[in-house]
Amino acid sequence: MTKDMTNGSPIKLIAGFALPMLLGMLFQQFYNLVDTMIVGKTLGVDALAGVGATSGINFMIIGFCMGVCSGFAIPVAQQFGAQKYSELRRYVYNSFYASAFFAVVVTALSVIFCSQILTLMRTEDKLFAYSYNYINVIFIGIPTVFLYNITSGIIRSLGDSKSPVVFLVISAVINIGLDYLLILGFKMGVAGAGWATDISQLISGVSCYIYMMKKYDILHCSNLQNSGKYAAKSEKKLSMKHIKNLCFVGLPMGLQYSITAIGSVILQAAVNTLGSVYVASMTAASKMFNFTCCPFDALGSTMATYGGQNVGAGKTERLGKGIRAAGLIGIIYSFIAFGILYFTADKIALLFMDSSEVEIIKYTRMFIMASAAFYIPLTFVNVIRFCIQGMGFSGFAILAGVFEMFARGFAALVLIPVIGYQGACLSNPLAWIAADVFLIPAFIYCKHKLEKMRRI
Repeated sequence: MTKDMTNGSPIKLIAGFALPMLLGMLFQQFYNLVDTMIVGKTLGVDALAGVGATSGINFMIIGFCMGVCSGFAIPVAQQFGAQKYSELRRYVYNSFYASAFFAVVVTALSVIFCSQILTLMRTEDKLFAYSYNYINVIFIGIPTVFLYNITSGIIRSLGDSKSPVVFLVISAVINIGLDYLLILGFKMGVAGAGWATDISQLISGVSCYIYMMKKYDILHCSNLQNSGKYAAKSEKKLSMKHIKNLCFVGLPMGLQYSITAIGSVILQAAVNTLGSVYVASMTAASKMFNFTCCPFDALGSTMATYGGQNVGAGKTERLGKGIRAAGLIGIIYSFIAFGILYFTADKIALLFMDSSEVEIIKYTRMFIMASAAFYIPLTFVNVIRFCIQGMGFSGFAILAGVFEMFARGFAALVLIPVIGYQGACLSNPLAWIAADVFLIPAFIYCKHKLEKMRRI
């Protein structure tokens, strides 16, 4: 049920591990697309723009939750690579305790200050109710975000990228059914899309947890040799030492997402001032972007596990080989994605709006093509950043996020006032190039530092 990524061809291991994750992410984006399609087609452009106006704050807060969970899974991958299974179990159980704490705190703060956040983002008056009704429901479901991401992250750390996909597919089907039921059947509007997401994610999280605890013998002390009741209890005990180590890795990863998202929030606020046509255009383009970027996200998550296991096993010489293998896969896909989008972007935009919305379709294409032209830099942002995180240097990921934040802030505060919507279209390329300028030398430094530690 587990997979050792410390031996064998890096490109085969990375491709084989990333493919199931890619399928799961595609399904996840598929039901996100369905949310957007139903909202845009049945509730109108203002509802679509209202949901889209929350994308920056959604990314900032939900991204923090996902980043923290990804970070919590890295010590598990490292202990698996080192074959220290008792320590592995201690990290697993303490990651649940830490996740529960953060879930309560983040949910409470997000729900309480939801209205104020939307006001700070200069959400247009006619869109405010749509934005609030949607994002507040998403915030209520933050505990389900933690539940799914920590369980699926642990499963992937053990080398199994296939099992979480099964539950995600089931969740996607349920989400689509709930979309139609709650939005069209019960007339719940944009809130229905939010509740559909919460409920389906809860189902996938609970399913992953039950499966993980039943199927992985490595997580059960009683099933392993030389382990008694005392050992079992000690491994499940709350340990501030393990909590501290988890937070040392997890919090920087969560903050990396949030810091990156601050730039997106600033950008979103600037676009919000341009009017609902531009907000709707960027919303539709962002959904297309999220779908086409799933391979990059899959490669990044793969490299976190690959990096963690190989560092745990002391095989730092495999890190560079992994970067090159994942980079090659990403480059090939970048050319394919650009070609497909060049000929189909206009048609894909019709999924979210009627053909009469000529202006919105034009601006949607403009945004997505500007991003697609720079997918190769995005490849290395994901591959190198997640590898560095897996190596245990999460602080460097924060700095990469700072570079992205300043680049998007420059687009929002300097370019948009001068050249308008075109400035928003340049925001992603600028952010990715800025991050790569930092990440490439950062990886070289981290690798040399690990090799020096091994020699000592």
